[in-house]
Amino acid sequence: MSTQSKIALYYHFAPLDDPDAIALWQKELCKRLGLTGRIILSEHGINGTVGGPIRAVKEYVKNTRGYEGFKDLEVKWSEGSAEDFPRLSVKVKPELVAFDKPEEIKVAPGNQVLGTAPHLSPEEVNELVAQREAEGRPVTFFDGRNAFEAQIGKFKDAVVPDTTTTRDFITELESGKYDHLKDQPVITYCTGGIRCEVLTVLMANRGFQELYQIDGGIVRYGETFGDEGLWEGSLYVFDDRMALNFSDEPKVIGSCQLCNTPTAQLRNCTDPGCKTLAVICDDCHEAHTERVCDTCAQYATVEK
Repeated sequence: MSTQSKIALYYHFAPLDDPDAIALWQKELCKRLGLTGRIILSEHGINGTVGGPIRAVKEYVKNTRGYEGFKDLEVKWSEGSAEDFPRLSVKVKPELVAFDKPEEIKVAPGNQVLGTAPHLSPEEVNELVAQREAEGRPVTFFDGRNAFEAQIGKFKDAVVPDTTTTRDFITELESGKYDHLKDQPVITYCTGGIRCEVLTVLMANRGFQELYQIDGGIVRYGETFGDEGLWEGSLYVFDDRMALNFSDEPKVIGSCQLCNTPTAQLRNCTDPGCKTLAVICDDCHEAHTERVCDTCAQYATVEK
């Protein structure tokens, strides 16, 4: 891979009066610079991942920070290029993260989500875990991602809600399954941190009393501790790379859905209209070239 290419990952909460106009500007900016990726805008701010030649990506960041609302935009840099994204997508949505509860999210003029949980640095995460353990109140890690992502990587002993999409979190939180955690210390985590900015508000609104989130998400924690911390396995990412590792020898926690061989490989369902991912090892992937997910298989059976 060329060292002259990079991927920039970022999100920034800021009250936006005209997200549609900003979306047009962002789209033209990316096209002019030859970048691809995914950018979402809402009245709450911006969330994006863009890739391409490093000079072009840096120019993009500089221009984006030139907008008053985004002047404090923080960017996480990752190896990769525009080739990791098939196209450019810039969309305006009601929420930056689709929990279907936009009415519960308010962004202050200081560009902070009102009521979000305190941010912990990676070092503070480990310190809190050790402190609460000594107090006899162990910390629970709460996965803020879609459940399939935890199959290849998660924090040690984390609670993984039964979620297929982000919209499932509200049902999960209101189901009573996690009521025993409402008076316990809970650290939420997600890939880069944006989901937890919102998720912790939604959890607090539903009675969770001691909530924290990881500043910079799994990405920053993994960059800090590699595989020597509390994170185990590989990190799923939403582009053609599919997964990131934080060392040359990550712990493999996933197992092939077909043969139970340890693996961190996620594969798409081969049905062109389906985006379901499953943990499938290399050998089974080669041996079952027309494999479809369980849902597509059941649908095909009904159709017959």
